[in-house]
Amino acid sequence: MSVFRSRKHIYAQIVDDEGGRTLAAANSNDKQLAGEVKYGGNKEAAAVVGKAIAQRALEAGVKEVVLDRREYKYHGRVAALADAAREAGLVF
Repeated sequence: MSVFRSRKHIYAQIVDDEGGRTLAAANSNDKQLAGEVKYGGNKEAAAVVGKAIAQRALEAGVKEVVLDRREYKYHGRVAALADAAREAGLVF
């Protein structure tokens, strides 16, 4: 699971590295999450995105992932997204 965050939004993708394709994706700017996310640059939005990416990954048949947090520390929004994804059923 690859995570990217900007000042206003947070994005997550489940990527098959060997096949080179995206299996599931969610972000705070997603139309399906518009009712749950008021502002995408906070921990609450990150938790909503984490839950959504976990649900979409499980629907795609992915249960176990590796967290790629890039240069971001495991803190704040990144931690909130990861914790919500774990609670929703992803293993990493």
